[in-house]
Amino acid sequence: MNAIAPLPFRPQAVLFDMDGLLLESERAIIGCLARAAGELGHDLPGTLWLAMIGNGEAVCRSMLHARIGESATAAVLEKTRALYTDIVEAGVPHRPGVRPLLDWLQENGLPRAVATSTRRPLALQKLQAAGLLEHFHAVCTSSDVARPKPAPDVYLLAAEKLAVPPARCLVLEDSPTGVRAALAAGMTAIQVPDMLPPDDDVRALGHRIVDSLHQVRQLLQDCPAASLAAG
Repeated sequence: MNAIAPLPFRPQAVLFDMDGLLLESERAIIGCLARAAGELGHDLPGTLWLAMIGNGEAVCRSMLHARIGESATAAVLEKTRALYTDIVEAGVPHRPGVRPLLDWLQENGLPRAVATSTRRPLALQKLQAAGLLEHFHAVCTSSDVARPKPAPDVYLLAAEKLAVPPARCLVLEDSPTGVRAALAAGMTAIQVPDMLPPDDDVRALGHRIVDSLHQVRQLLQDCPAASLAAG
């Protein structure tokens, strides 16, 4: 394991992003978008799909709209939803280390919430189909806040739902957009990159970057046992 600085505080709650952090859904979503666009005759660069990672539906729609226009965007997104629905219903696979981390957090009494840019109905469907919904005390989505990530709204709402001060929350994220949202909320962030490696600008934010959720669990295990009480 790479040398990662110990956690600077005693976390009272852990907040999770969903797509690309809990679930292997970023690759699935990007694959469906690229397939839908290609089948409809649009030759779009891979960099466009990567730029969408961590953003809400409205932002992604705007990015597509700027490239191919309103009607073509609507057609691509409709076809993407049809393709992605089949994947969601089958249960999107977990990212490595998800279940051991969730089990450890439950054993140690730490409250847990999801804070995602996905709309509420789809977020609940994905978590339920993947067998993860029951592991969380709250699920906060882009449907529940005025501003999506990188605004801090969804993370502040998650902290409020768990009745834990933002400064005592640990956030787990895969995307730079999500990390910025967590930091803007005054929380400590750990990034577990998925499809989008952190560049120099992201690393300059000063948060912890690890290879997997197994490393996150190790960081928490290294905290004194007494510090992990939910309070």
